[in-house]
Amino acid sequence: MEKPILVTGAAGAVGHAVCERLIKQGFAVRAMVREADDRSARLAEKGAEIVVGNLLDLQAVHRAIEGCDRIYFGMSVSPSYLEATINTATVAKYHNVKAFVNISQMTVSEMSVTVTTDSPQQKLHWLAEQALDWSGLPVVHVRPTAFLDTFFLRLSRQSIRDHQQIRLPFGNGKISPIASSDVAEVIATILQDPVHYLGHIYELTGLGSQNMKEIAAEFSKALNQTITYVDVPWGLWRKTLETSGLLTPHVLAHLSTMALLIQQNRYDRLTSDVEKIIQRLPISVVQFVKKHDSEYRV
Repeated sequence: MEKPILVTGAAGAVGHAVCERLIKQGFAVRAMVREADDRSARLAEKGAEIVVGNLLDLQAVHRAIEGCDRIYFGMSVSPSYLEATINTATVAKYHNVKAFVNISQMTVSEMSVTVTTDSPQQKLHWLAEQALDWSGLPVVHVRPTAFLDTFFLRLSRQSIRDHQQIRLPFGNGKISPIASSDVAEVIATILQDPVHYLGHIYELTGLGSQNMKEIAAEFSKALNQTITYVDVPWGLWRKTLETSGLLTPHVLAHLSTMALLIQQNRYDRLTSDVEKIIQRLPISVVQFVKKHDSEYRV
């Protein structure tokens, strides 16, 4: 009987989509979630084995990994990210896991033992990659750039809906945002037959690197209405997010650092790694907006 593939963070956008793609391809999937809810119930209905547990709980990690030889490691932005990574890696090595696919961040490619950023999460991702490389596990690092789902859906849909404006502090910086669904397809493809990918790093970007006026034009085309870009001062944008109470201080520090780096044109990157792995181009901004059309309208 085929061993199940473990997907941690299965309640998140990427993890959930990875589970769905693997199940659709006929693979046995064990989905690890922090708590049972509607999302885990939907995965169970599709055939996933659900394991409820915390990645900081060593025994829970043993229960999740035992019997699996392939793992996707993903976790939400958290101060405990490094501890969770090392917990999972330690137990994975104990159980002789054959492939460990780790989702990281593209900014890690610009970091080193002497160069870092002000994002505590990016520091943790860099350290996590070091620890995984030291572990001797058969690792694949997947480094996506900024998600369309974060800055251009979660943080922008209200201003687009109410004012036909994208209000972000990106200045003239260029960005090649990627859809979480494309990242999930890349990861699922690697997990299906990981041997050719082991030991490699894949940096994932969207279809093109554009400034915000160009991205606003893409939104206008997709929604068939005029969407403009308003360059909000970074400090004001950060303060608005802070007072909203929707983000923890750790997440706020991470997103605000990303926004500043985008403004400084540090996210002007473009790779062909998505196409190399899934044999198609990443979806465009227009395609993403059309997919989420109802969320951008009153």
